[in-house]
Amino acid sequence: MLTEINFDGIIGPSHNYAGLSLGNLASAGHAGQVSYPRAAALQGLAKMRHNLALGLVQGFLLPLPRPSLRAFGEFAIYPGQDPGLTAAAWSASSMWTANAATVSPAPDTKDARCHISAANLVTMPHRAQEWPDTVKQLRLAFSDTRYFRVHDAVPPSFGDEGAANHMRMCAAHGAPGLEIFVYGKSGGAFPARQHEQASRIVARRHGLDPARTLFVEQNPEAIAAGAFHNDVVAVANERVLFAHEQAFANPEGTYAAIRAALPEAEIVIVPADAVSLADAIASYLFNAQLVTLPGGEMALVVPTEAASHPRVGVWLEGMLASNGPIRRVLPVDVRQSMANGGGPACLRLRVVADPADVDPRFLLSHAKAHKIERIVAARWPESIEPLELGSAALMQRVLWARNVLLQELELTDLV
Repeated sequence: MLTEINFDGIIGPSHNYAGLSLGNLASAGHAGQVSYPRAAALQGLAKMRHNLALGLVQGFLLPLPRPSLRAFGEFAIYPGQDPGLTAAAWSASSMWTANAATVSPAPDTKDARCHISAANLVTMPHRAQEWPDTVKQLRLAFSDTRYFRVHDAVPPSFGDEGAANHMRMCAAHGAPGLEIFVYGKSGGAFPARQHEQASRIVARRHGLDPARTLFVEQNPEAIAAGAFHNDVVAVANERVLFAHEQAFANPEGTYAAIRAALPEAEIVIVPADAVSLADAIASYLFNAQLVTLPGGEMALVVPTEAASHPRVGVWLEGMLASNGPIRRVLPVDVRQSMANGGGPACLRLRVVADPADVDPRFLLSHAKAHKIERIVAARWPESIEPLELGSAALMQRVLWARNVLLQELELTDLV
């Protein structure tokens, strides 16, 4: 039976604050601070456990090998030679699996298979190195070619940042959906990371019906304000779109096109006079997981920063009192990820599939979560100072920690 599975990235042992992501205000604001990889990974696992307790199907993806020895070779440096490129080779950014790929479920595609296209992430050097290892992992997790097809990244001439710029709306997860690709054209001082042609290439590769595919421009004002991906200002789930008033360049045209393709669509707009773009970006209100619970009601899993924000929290209370389609707001603590620029939605890749068709090694249970937590508590560094990123001793510890995790989970295919 088709259901939505959230595949969260396990936060890797090299998690650090190097401030590598231009346009990501949280990342830039915490650059150079001490990071806490162990706490970060345990917070991410607690979020996964939280979703399991809600009755949701939960998967995970493993940290990519970091520091990347391949990156050192490609950058033609030795560890510690160039601080910026050294930090890029150490980056644990693959934990934000919303950028791993774009996913089109079987009900939407011409060949009735789930298509997954890895994102090339070419705008940022620390992320552009990810996709070959990401493809390797995706082809392992979704190896049954009767049900899945995993594609390489689109050509690097077109920037593609994955599901963070893609939404799907539908009557139910297993029903045919409307796929919405959000691209950027301008972002002031910040780059628009998702190219329209990248989105169109992915849609054609996946065999999507043009009548049920939308290409929407993100509001340049949102990008300039720090909404480096669409999922910082909008999120969708089944029939519901939850978005900021200033999310799209042509909001009324976007809403009309959605309603024309999906008459049952419900669009919840947060007005700018109640929650400004600055408030939305600071709190990551929209970088939340909008999920359908087993009983059929929708819940919004938000970072604690959103629930505690003086204006955002008040708006959320009013939304719940209005008896709209979102019936619950559930805060989770992912502060270490938030400080590096990624909220609950960044940490997960949504895949609609039958869990029985997925490699079971990538599906989480409470027992498996406990095993991962035990390894993290024993092996992940408690803290990393920025100047440690060239350390041979830290490199050995970080590589060994990941290898122990792979061995315990019987995933040494990814060494």
